[in-house]
Amino acid sequence: MSTLSLASSGSIATQTSDLDVKTRTADYKPSIWSYEFLQSLQEEQYEDDRWTSLEGDVKHIIDYDNDAKSVKTTLELIDDIQRLGLGHRFEASITGALDRIMKNLDQITDEDTPSLHLTALSFRLLRQRGFQVSQDIFKIFTDCDRDGSFTDCLRKDVKGMLSLYEASFLGFEGETLLDEALAFTSTHLKNLSSRLLNTHGRNVLEQVSHALEMPLHHRMQRLEARWYIEVYNKRQDANQMLLEFAKLDYNVVQQTYQSELKDLSRWWKDMGLAKKLSFSRDRLMECFFWTVGILSEPQFSNLRKGITKVSVLICTIDDVYDVYGTLDKLELFTSVVERWDVNAMEILQDYQLELSFLALYNTVNEIAYETLKEHGVDVLPYLTKAWADMCKAFLREAEWRHNEYTPTFEEYIANAWISVSGVVILVHTYFLLNQNISGGALECLENHHDLLRWPSLIFRLSNDLATSEAELERGETATSISCLKRGSSVCDVESARKYISNLIENSWKKMNKDGQLFGANSASSPFTKEFEAAATNLARIAQCIYQYGDGISAPDKIVKNRMLAVILQSV
Repeated sequence: MSTLSLASSGSIATQTSDLDVKTRTADYKPSIWSYEFLQSLQEEQYEDDRWTSLEGDVKHIIDYDNDAKSVKTTLELIDDIQRLGLGHRFEASITGALDRIMKNLDQITDEDTPSLHLTALSFRLLRQRGFQVSQDIFKIFTDCDRDGSFTDCLRKDVKGMLSLYEASFLGFEGETLLDEALAFTSTHLKNLSSRLLNTHGRNVLEQVSHALEMPLHHRMQRLEARWYIEVYNKRQDANQMLLEFAKLDYNVVQQTYQSELKDLSRWWKDMGLAKKLSFSRDRLMECFFWTVGILSEPQFSNLRKGITKVSVLICTIDDVYDVYGTLDKLELFTSVVERWDVNAMEILQDYQLELSFLALYNTVNEIAYETLKEHGVDVLPYLTKAWADMCKAFLREAEWRHNEYTPTFEEYIANAWISVSGVVILVHTYFLLNQNISGGALECLENHHDLLRWPSLIFRLSNDLATSEAELERGETATSISCLKRGSSVCDVESARKYISNLIENSWKKMNKDGQLFGANSASSPFTKEFEAAATNLARIAQCIYQYGDGISAPDKIVKNRMLAVILQSV
């Protein structure tokens, strides 16, 4: 099966070994990012005084005489700052401003002619920060005399419709008004007339198309910042000082990424797995891009390095199960991972399996050592359990394939949300965040808290939408598509894909409800707001990577360009 997901979707062939046991080979393409290229990256120097001055000026705009500014001005400024990728610089100021707006929210909804744009924007920004805002805020835009649906006159308000569309993705399960808002805005935004587009400016078509392709709430934040800088640059009302700071900050943070990537490429070359394990994917750059999607802020440099190492090893171990190992060898390998004993390697009697396990063993033990050194907590049992759980899920999929067994969809999903590797990534993320480790959080990690479950399910289903067709063509028996078609009313591929898309949307609603976005309900949560943000971002980067195909196993031009924009090309 596929994982990070890191999944294998290269074409698979079978070959017969000396023992007459069928194994599989893959035709994965070599990495397009050479070691020499990554090491040649040159760090540019930026003027520290100018950066510091601009940061102070932007903070002054948010903070100074906030009550004197209109709510509209404040909300649109905060939205611009966050979408330009600057939110991490002004967390306290943004939270303070939104807190004041929340306390005076009636000013927005009690106007004689309430603004749909302003109402929807306030709803989205406040919910993103964990403020309790009811969907009922939108009832003033419905027709109470008829069936309570949104009034037809709203169709002419393109800006308001776009804001309502984006706000609807912050909904919870059971919030039918927001479901209707999504259906209403989607229909009318797709059918905008050229006259209305011309009325509202030439940039409107680009923004509407961008939103319909994927909503803001589901987008990888760093990639969205790059896009929004270019869009904001075209606006006649753009604040040039804010734009200058956004470009400078983007480039400064990008330099941090490049420095990290150079360090990681040296580590990966020294590891030697790419050369020694010919069956496995060499995807360091793709895994690093994935990690930038999880936590992009510059202060999380060590975390990105650690999770990139974890991710490339997930690729390797996944290929052990998917491509290299026969079933008897995989049973032995799983046993060794469960025991986590280097002396047990001798039972493998296979150089490539031994190399794979020892690389995993040394890397994970190093992460556990650093955590013990910094926090005095032995986290190795939690890390090794996550790997063992994933390897057992891999083994079950290998058994299904070997026995040509197609499980029920429920049976498949119960295993697949673990095999997709999201739990392994998030468990390591928790310890690499360099935070205080709580007993409550450890228990939640061990018992697969919903904070791990919902983003992992989105990860799995997004991967399946991108890779199921290729997997079916090469004879996989256990895919979401094939399992849905077994013994259910879903009998064709199109219906199955629609069903999976609906499951993804429902999982987002569950995450929204659980307050897993930017520290919502953090007072009652065993996790920090940074970890909650990382979990949400895992779902976002999964949808980014698998939006148009398998962006890990076979990165296409779109994924390549996204990596270039985020990591290598300055604005």
